[in-house]
Amino acid sequence: MTNSSVAQTTRTPTSSQTPQTTSPYQQLSRLLKQLKLTNMLTHWEATESRALQQQWSYAQFLLSLCQQEADRRAQMRLERAKKEAQLPAVKSLTNFEFDHCPNFNPAPLMQLADDDTWLDNATNCLFFGASGVGKTHLALGLSQAMLEAGRRIKFFSALALVQQLQQDKQQLLLQSRLKKLDRFDLLILDDLGYVQKSEAETSVLFELIAHRYERKSLLITANQPFSKWTASFPIR
Repeated sequence: MTNSSVAQTTRTPTSSQTPQTTSPYQQLSRLLKQLKLTNMLTHWEATESRALQQQWSYAQFLLSLCQQEADRRAQMRLERAKKEAQLPAVKSLTNFEFDHCPNFNPAPLMQLADDDTWLDNATNCLFFGASGVGKTHLALGLSQAMLEAGRRIKFFSALALVQQLQQDKQQLLLQSRLKKLDRFDLLILDDLGYVQKSEAETSVLFELIAHRYERKSLLITANQPFSKWTASFPIR
């Protein structure tokens, strides 16, 4: 039996067979996209250029990128919250003319705007005053402050909400509706005085108030003080 030599040949890879390598820059962009860090993906190269020019540390560079991403996400959350709140207008407490209400002390209201913990305590806020004095402006200004604090808000015309609740009650969906409204930290019921005096309307309004009592906050504007609420809510 003769020995035979086995010839081994090596193949030189052609250009089409050469493994394609990606640069760290390409890999980073791919990972940022995969992680859905969209703001980082858009701005990291410009931030890197700035970091090199100003000789930032690695930590400063990373902090800047993360801060930009966090700020963008906070802005997006605020925009979604504003859309959900359906405020009829953008108002601020800073441009309200308090001189038109000389008997009104704005200090407690400004404290509520600066500290949102009253919502954690399910505290309610009531604005009473004659038509045209600016109750809705104040309600919207306070609501805007709460939105910027990260709270979920929903604005309703009191009459429109009561009519919706009436319809839900007729369809045996009232409790379901009330539970859905629980996701909002604050409900604004504007112009309570326009609610009709029928037993059906006042009944669902009382159910809403009772459901949220000591659980979630309400902000109500009305042109009548408590002493005259029996006109809207007759007691038998």
